Amino acid sequence: MELRSLGRTGVLVSPLCLGAMNFGGPTGEEEANRIIDAALDRGINFIDTANVYHGGESERVVGKALKRNGKRSQVVLASKGYNQMGPGPNDKGLSRYHIIQAVEDSLKRLETDHIDLYQLHRPSFSIPQDETLRALDDLVRQGKIRYIGTSTFPAWKIMEGLMVSEKHNLSRYICEQPPYNILDRRIENELVPFCEQHGLGLIPWSPIAGGILGGRYPKGQALPEGSRAAGMPVMAARITPRNQQIAERLQEIAQERDMNAAQLALLWVKDQPGITAPITGPRTFAHFEEAAHVLDQKLDDTARRLIDELNPPGSAVSDFFNSSGWMKMKVG
Repeated sequence: MELRSLGRTGVLVSPLCLGAMNFGGPTGEEEANRIIDAALDRGINFIDTANVYHGGESERVVGKALKRNGKRSQVVLASKGYNQMGPGPNDKGLSRYHIIQAVEDSLKRLETDHIDLYQLHRPSFSIPQDETLRALDDLVRQGKIRYIGTSTFPAWKIMEGLMVSEKHNLSRYICEQPPYNILDRRIENELVPFCEQHGLGLIPWSPIAGGILGGRYPKGQALPEGSRAAGMPVMAARITPRNQQIAERLQEIAQERDMNAAQLALLWVKDQPGITAPITGPRTFAHFEEAAHVLDQKLDDTARRLIDELNPPGSAVSDFFNSSGWMKMKVG
C-alpha cells in the first residue's frame, strides 16, 4: 500500500485516515473495536478524533481500543480541541488556559502519554496566534504532543500562524483538515496550492459529503430517520436537488468501475493533487469495508474528467464551510 508523508515531517501515513467521530455515539464500543482492529490489519495507521465528539466518548473508545490491542505505537493518533467542553466561559477556544487543559483531558481519555497530531478544531479571530502557538509549543517541548495542525482554517490564517512560528521560533503547523468533496471544491482555488507551496499536508473531512454522494438522501424523499441531516440543520442545508442529481450521475460512473458512488467519491478525494489522506468516518463495519476497498485503487483519467463535468474545479454546489464560522460565500 502507498504511504504518504504527513506534510514535510517525513512521518508516513496511510492514504486513508480512520475518522472516529461516530465512535461512542451511533457506533458502539464493540463495533468500533472491530473497525479499529480491521483498519490496522489493512495497513491504516492514521486515526483522527476530537475531544468534542460525543462529549469525549470517541477519545475514550479509541484510547481503550489501542490499549487493548497493544498497537498504540503503530498509530499516528490525531485529536482536536477548541469547542465547548464544560459550563465555564474558559472551557472553549484557543487560549493558553483552555488548550493546556484540553490536551491534558484528551491524554487521559486516550490513555496515552502523547498525541501525535493535535489540531485546532476551528480558528479564533479574537485571540492572537502567539498566545495559542506558545501554549502548543510548550506542550510539544513537554512531549505531550508531537505535531500541530489546523482544521477548517482560511489559508491566510494558517499563513499568519507560520509567520508567528517563524518569528518566535515556535512549533509550526504541519497540516490542515478542511472540508473537501466533489460538491465543494473551493479549497482548490487557494488552500491546496498554498499547502503544496509551504509543505503542509491536507487531511480532508467529509469526502463523501456526509452521505449525499453515497445516495443517502434521494430526491423526493424525506430525510431518513436517524440520519445526520435529520438531526443537524447545518447538514440538512447542504442537501439540494442539484446535489442529489450529481449523486445519481456519480453512481452511474461508479457502476461502470465496479464500485459504488461513495467509494468513487472517496477515491476521487484520495487521488486529488496535494491530498495526504481523506478521513473516512464509518458508522458500521460494512461502511468501513466499503471504504477500505479504495486503499489500493487509482482514479482513472476518464472518471476524473467526468467528475469535473459534474462540478468544475474550484467550484461549489453545496456549502461544507457553513460550520466554519468565517466563510461568507453562500452556495445554492
